Amino acid sequence: MLQTLTIHNYVLIKELDISFHDGFSVVTGETGAGKSIILGAISLLLGQRADTRMISEGEKRCTIEAEFSLEGQDLHLMLEHFDIDNDGTSCIIRRELTVNGKSRAFINDTPVALPVLREFGERLIDIHSQHKNLLLTTEDFQIQVLDTIANNSKLFNSYSQAYAHYNQACKRLTEARAALMQSEAEEDYLRFQLQQLDDLQLESGRQAEMEREQQILEHAEEIKDSLWEASCTLQGDGHTSEGAIAALRTAARQLATACELMPSLAELSERFESATIELRDIASSIDSEAEGIDIDSTRLEAVNEWLSALYSAMKKHHVSDEESLIALRDELRERIQSLENSDEHINTLTREREAAYASLVDLATKLTLKRQQAAIIVQNQMQALLAPLGIPNVQFKIDITANQEPCANGNDQVLFLFSANQGSPLRPIAEVASGGEISRVMLSLKTLLSGARKLPTIIFDEIDTGVSGNIAARMASMMFEMAQKGCQVISITHLPQIAALGQHHYRVYKTEEGNATKSSIEELDLDERVTEIAHMLSGAEITQAAIDNAHELLKASKSKT
Repeated sequence: MLQTLTIHNYVLIKELDISFHDGFSVVTGETGAGKSIILGAISLLLGQRADTRMISEGEKRCTIEAEFSLEGQDLHLMLEHFDIDNDGTSCIIRRELTVNGKSRAFINDTPVALPVLREFGERLIDIHSQHKNLLLTTEDFQIQVLDTIANNSKLFNSYSQAYAHYNQACKRLTEARAALMQSEAEEDYLRFQLQQLDDLQLESGRQAEMEREQQILEHAEEIKDSLWEASCTLQGDGHTSEGAIAALRTAARQLATACELMPSLAELSERFESATIELRDIASSIDSEAEGIDIDSTRLEAVNEWLSALYSAMKKHHVSDEESLIALRDELRERIQSLENSDEHINTLTREREAAYASLVDLATKLTLKRQQAAIIVQNQMQALLAPLGIPNVQFKIDITANQEPCANGNDQVLFLFSANQGSPLRPIAEVASGGEISRVMLSLKTLLSGARKLPTIIFDEIDTGVSGNIAARMASMMFEMAQKGCQVISITHLPQIAALGQHHYRVYKTEEGNATKSSIEELDLDERVTEIAHMLSGAEITQAAIDNAHELLKASKSKT
């Protein structure tokens, strides 16, 4: 329930601090006095988009704050979910707007995003303005009416989840089929690419090995000649000259002779002998390496061909090393293997989609059954509510037909049919109902919905448009009865019949201060109510007859309550 409302620097309201009561309250005031401004401020608290033009002229910031009672409301889990402090009895919503365009929202001083504010606000207040009468003509609203009466929230949430799951299953199957068609078109090319890479017999490290072999084969003759020269230098050519090793043997004999005469040279002689042995071993290894080198043009051609094919593949696939080619080869093999298994994958996704569809249809059927049951209740109660509102021959029927396929709202097309006159055929309500009839239908629906939703506060913004006299009085009685069932009802009205039945009466008015116009609101006492209702009856000049009539209206209203 809305307990207090505080507004600073919002449009024409410089400062406002007003308390509200439970039960049935009415708000009156001349056209343009600022009733819509106050309603706009409350709408900001419910998450409506803000505009810097809403800030009072010359001010830097506007603030709107309201305190709500949570008694009897199951909002604690939502507060805990968003990590908002909660004392269990009330909450304070605040909205701030600055001239630089920044907008901030708070619940119990905890900053929240606008979607959170909207979700929370929808559980606290329902503002029914005149333009919302147009909702009556939309199928979504008509379905929502049935779901509310049928208490379908949990079932509808399950259906929405199933609908999302079904759409995802359809999407996965469609994407898989599209990918399969594209892959099948590319399959021959993929196999051609894989065959080229398989022909290379790629192995990690083979490129470096082949490049080393290429280097040797290309310079085999030069390498062989160099090794022969080195061998001749060490061992001689065997015919015309002796090599370094023969000279070393001579030096070794001389050193051995010196060692006999000078024993301290023994270590040096041993070292020389070891070096001579190492050189003879090196010479032998050089001969072995030279013998192992073949001038093989056929092998060189094969190595060149392999490396050329490797470099060509790298360039073709835009990679810089053989490891990337190996990874690409493995990827191609996996893609081709997945193509070979694609039929089973498609079959699996098809089964998943069929299962999701079966679950969706089952939930849609349950929704339809509950909506059909709710439709009977709404039809009967709407006729009972509308007849006293000046439509004695009313016919109200809800037509439910099946869609070809389930959609976001279920498998139902819902249409409210209406006839106000005896003998007139039932037609869609948007086609036949007048503005006054639409107002009465909406009030009747809100009466039903308020009981089903247990909404703590409903604000009616001139729902009495197009009605007067006894019908207005009956509409006032309906709002009063809604309030007696535990719902706080606030009606913004121009009709004295409705104003008189309010348990609490507020007046919105304008004042001129210097060059500025201000809007304010005040709660009226009994004498002030008489004056205000008399003013509503007679216009600018209040007559004694109007005052007497106002007294009578208030007296009659008191007897009803």
